[in-house]
This record gives sequence, C-alpha cells and structure tokens, in this order.
Amino acid sequence: MDFETFLGNETIKQRLSNALAKGQISHCYLLCGPSGAGKHLLAQRLAAMMQCTGAQKPCGRCPQCHKILAGTHPDVITVDEPDKVSIPVKRVREACADLYVRPNEGQRKIYIFPRAQALNPQGQNALLKCIEEPPPYGAFLLLCEHAEQLLPTIRSRCVELALAPLSEPLLTAQLHHRFPAADGETIRSAILRSGGYLGQAEALLKENAALLPQSAAFVEAFCAADALELLKVLTPMEKLKREELRAVLQQWKALLAAALTARALPAPRPECRQLAARRTTAALLAAAETLDRAMTLLDANVGAAHICGFLSVRLSANDNM
Repeated sequence: MDFETFLGNETIKQRLSNALAKGQISHCYLLCGPSGAGKHLLAQRLAAMMQCTGAQKPCGRCPQCHKILAGTHPDVITVDEPDKVSIPVKRVREACADLYVRPNEGQRKIYIFPRAQALNPQGQNALLKCIEEPPPYGAFLLLCEHAEQLLPTIRSRCVELALAPLSEPLLTAQLHHRFPAADGETIRSAILRSGGYLGQAEALLKENAALLPQSAAFVEAFCAADALELLKVLTPMEKLKREELRAVLQQWKALLAAALTARALPAPRPECRQLAARRTTAALLAAAETLDRAMTLLDANVGAAHICGFLSVRLSANDNM
C-alpha cells in the first residue's frame, strides 16, 4: 500500500518517507486543507504507518494495517462529537486520561481529531498538556482546514502537513475512471469548482448524478416558460411528505444557483447549462428567491398543497413565464 496510493502531494509523501527511514516520525502531525483535500485518508495512512509491522510501511497487509483500514483498531481513537459545533473539553480530558493506559496491541496509541478547529481555547489548552510531554507510545493527528485556527502553542509542537490541490491531468484521469458516465464538460466543471481537490470534485459529481425526477421535469418546464407544464410538475408534489418536498425544493434551488454561476464557470451538469442558456439572470434569481420563500413556509408548517400552489403562481410569473 505505502503512500503511493495517496494521490499527489509528492512533497508530503517524500517528507514522511524520509522521516520513516530515519526513525524520526513525530508524535504529533497537523494535517491542513479544505474539505475533500484528503486529510482523512492521509490520517488513516499515517496511523497505519505508525502501527504497521510489515517491511514497507504501511504495507496494507499486516493485521495492524487491516484493522486500521477497517476502522476497528483499538489503539486508534477518534476524538470528536460531530453533532456538536465544538468538541466538549470533557472529551479532550477523557482522551488525555486514556493516553496513560498502555496500548492494547499496537506500538502506539493514536488520537485522531478530525475537526481540530472545533476545539475551543479551553479544549486546546487541555490538549496542549498532552502533546507537550506524551508517553513514548502516544501520538496525535490533528485535522483542520487552516493551521491558523489552532493556538500557536499547539502548532509549535506539531509537524504541519499542508495538502495541496491535485494537478488537472491527474484529477481528470481519476474522475473519468470513477465516473465513466460523466461527460468531459461535466468533469471539467467539477474540477474547476473543486479548486483541484478530489473529494470536492467527487461530491459535486455524486450530487449531479442524483437528479430527482421532479427536478428534470421542472427544468424542462421552467426553461420552456410553460406555466401549464410547471403546474403538471407541482400538482403531484402536493402529496409529498414534508422532508420529501424539502429535498426536491433544495435540489431545484441548487440547480438554479449552479445556473447563475455558469456565467463565470462551466455548469456542473447539462440541466444547469440549459437553465443558464434559456432563462435570464433576473428570472433565475427570482426563482431562487421564490424557492427560499417556499422553504421558509415549509419550516412554518404550511401544507404541501399550499406551498405547491404558491410556487405555481410565483414561478410562472418570473420573467413573464
């Protein structure tokens, strides 16, 4: 397996390989980059490297690597509460106390903080006490979007690894392989919108692939400025449950937003390009505002039938539809 399976970021891979060869692996790494940059994958590879018992680390074949790849290694602990905005300091203190219990089976106890930026100053100061003088088997992997989100005292004790965007040829090859049904223009749009980060590009393409049937019909009706066809789309939607209706409206809003940005960037899918070509900017903006209003009404427990009626009138009025 080793680090060759981690795409791009050759400088980081060479740096880690050199540290491994010299026996100078740090006890604390700070992995920085936006969503989709590969922080979680790199953290997994780093944890496997630290625990691996194979000759070429990480080998991906030894029991230690297998458990880490499966997310079941008892000595690789994730410290987070994803349902909360910030990580409670209690969770940090629990991890610090657990640090002094020796590993169950690995060479190290590795604590992964997937949202290190969610640590408040109190939590960061509690963590600082751990990473200043950990036991020899202790290790920390801190993941965040920007290093500046952490206290200078934390950063000074970490080896910082800033993940870079992938090259366009590498991204193009990977996305064509992973999304063989996507056309070249859609792939290129995803690359431009992702900023060069594979995870973000994949998320865009997955979102594009999941077009609801009501959305395809809406695009056709709205592009044709056909009030009757729009009414035919909306009438069956009166029977949708609240969350089902919300999902449809959110997708319509996303399509309109993508169509608006298509003035500057390639649209991520043909439907967005169609909307941008057939309707004016004013009409797209007005429709997006109408959908925002409909979702506000939905939050206020207004019935689906009333919301669909509201949409049939307001969307038909946009740009003299």
